[in-house]
Amino acid sequence: MTLLALAQLRRRPAAFAGLAVALFLLVATTTLFGSLFATEATAPDAVRRTAVAGPGLMVIAGAFGEIAVLVAFFVVVNAVGFALRRQHRELALLRTIAATPRQVRRLVRVQIAATALAVAAPGALAGTSASRLFLDALRRRGMAAPDLRVPLTPLPALVAVTITLAVGLAASAVAVRRISRIAPAAALTATATEQGRTGVPRLLAGICAAVGGGLLLRLAATRPAGELDKAGQAALLGSLVLLVAVGLTGPLAARALVAVLGAPARALMPGTGWLADAQLRGYARRLTSAVVPVALLVGLSATMMIMTRTAEHAAGTTGATSATDVWLRQAELALLTSFAAVSTINTLIAVTGERHGEFALLRLVGATRRQLLRMLTAEAALTTAVGVLLGSAVAALSTSAFSTAATGSPLPSVPAEACAWIVTGAAVLTFPATLGAGLRAIRGPAAERAGGGRD
Repeated sequence: MTLLALAQLRRRPAAFAGLAVALFLLVATTTLFGSLFATEATAPDAVRRTAVAGPGLMVIAGAFGEIAVLVAFFVVVNAVGFALRRQHRELALLRTIAATPRQVRRLVRVQIAATALAVAAPGALAGTSASRLFLDALRRRGMAAPDLRVPLTPLPALVAVTITLAVGLAASAVAVRRISRIAPAAALTATATEQGRTGVPRLLAGICAAVGGGLLLRLAATRPAGELDKAGQAALLGSLVLLVAVGLTGPLAARALVAVLGAPARALMPGTGWLADAQLRGYARRLTSAVVPVALLVGLSATMMIMTRTAEHAAGTTGATSATDVWLRQAELALLTSFAAVSTINTLIAVTGERHGEFALLRLVGATRRQLLRMLTAEAALTTAVGVLLGSAVAALSTSAFSTAATGSPLPSVPAEACAWIVTGAAVLTFPATLGAGLRAIRGPAAERAGGGRD
């Protein structure tokens, strides 16, 4: 199984490219903030006692690292699921020729471990370099002691690689469970179908996540004005937990939103618009997979933007924020946006690219390439709209809680132009990723692609 797993990696490296990027980000992020912790922990007492602006290096590393690692974890879990979905047919064939569930799980574990180890060195190097750049930026702004230096120790990188392996293997155990547990005779059929109902355990997990997010937002709203940093972190963490709830309960919400938003598409494009609407509603799980990263991008970015503007507004009356607070939020926004953007691109390319058989069947019954591209354009527009609405709803709840703590009012200060740029950015990511992957998926002879041929 080890040799077979490595052969799969060599034969189809593109199928694991998105996973490699996600694992690289997790290694780099964990190394970055682990290095900052090591910097503070190994500094002499005299250096640690130096007065600085802002909350201090350990607090900054903890606050940034908490959210960034959670987002990176989200990206990795998503990428692992798609890496396995792209080889479900091969795994199903192994099951039909007597491969046991344990052997299938072992093959997947080897693939994940090999990918993680391949990106370990470059990820650790990038994280260490980023920690030095980040520390330099903090020193220039007086937020870290001038004599602090990132220590030359491999410990943060080793911890980061260990965490990344654990996350990847845990995600693969969940993702491979269905294909490894069903009967061999049903394995191939399972790769071509989608479960029509959202399972009770998934719904319960989604409800628990929603309740947890609500409790975090209540915690944020009850923070005093002098503890805006704690209110902001609670609100941001609450928004992330709510986005997890969206992912778990998404098939229900996304299908309902598409039913409403699909009406204009059906009216403007009677043929391809109707087909796009039917495809999205018929494959609610696939729709949720595409929508959640867009909601993550919009929700986190809008939450950070609006919280920053609200804090600036509060500073005019209470002095509750400062230039260092604003800079920290902007830096955190840039980091989280980059993660969300990577997740969006990876997911949309994977979701669209795996539909080559579906596109081939449509071509065989008379659809032209131009019609398929129009259908994909309509799908991209609906996906963007649903993702923006869900992300905006999460951002509205999170920033309302933060605004209550900062100003006493649940109505935050909204930077309309910045929010418009966030929506534009979501569209700029969604349309090229969807259409680019679609162009690749519809090329080649339709009869061969419908029969399961791959690039």
